[in-house]
Amino acid sequence: MAGKETGLEPLVDATISVITNDGRNIVGVLRGFDQTTNLILDECHERVYSTKSGVEQLLLGLYIIRGDNVAVIGELDDELDSQLDLEAMRAPPLKPITH
Repeated sequence: MAGKETGLEPLVDATISVITNDGRNIVGVLRGFDQTTNLILDECHERVYSTKSGVEQLLLGLYIIRGDNVAVIGELDDELDSQLDLEAMRAPPLKPITH
């Protein structure tokens, strides 16, 4: 982890949520990153939102996200997240980011 500080050091080994440029929401434990914000996530799943059914969670396991595909990174509060009723939640899928 040489080079500029990215502010991700405190999030290593924490559960994070990543929104990608193509509108995906991926949740997992941050295991590592580099200076271009390539991310290594473990115990990972993707949350797929729908207006017709609850949030589907697709298991991904160990996952790498390229830094140029990262739109937003946020720490997830495990306690608050466990209280969410994902089966009852309805939301339209995120749209991809256009430049």
